[in-house]
Amino acid sequence: MNKSEMARKVAAKSGLTQAKAAEVLDIVFDPALGVVADELDAGGKVSIGGFGTFEARHRGARSGRNPRTGESITIAAKRYPAFKAAKGLKDRIS
Repeated sequence: MNKSEMARKVAAKSGLTQAKAAEVLDIVFDPALGVVADELDAGGKVSIGGFGTFEARHRGARSGRNPRTGESITIAAKRYPAFKAAKGLKDRIS
């Protein structure tokens, strides 16, 4: 499902127009300006009961190998987004 299909389904279930539903999805999920991204960037979590939790995790620096040359390299530490599904979502899917 892509964003426009999701907006269509949200509009059908909520009574919003498809344009308004797409706007709501942008406000929540847009990587540059969305609420979820803002909270993760600030170091927080976003928990949606029965659905799951979005959080920013930290991966430490580590050593690796360049597959082309075999040379040993250092891979820098970084933060990355992660999602952990809640029990309710896991139960529904399985």
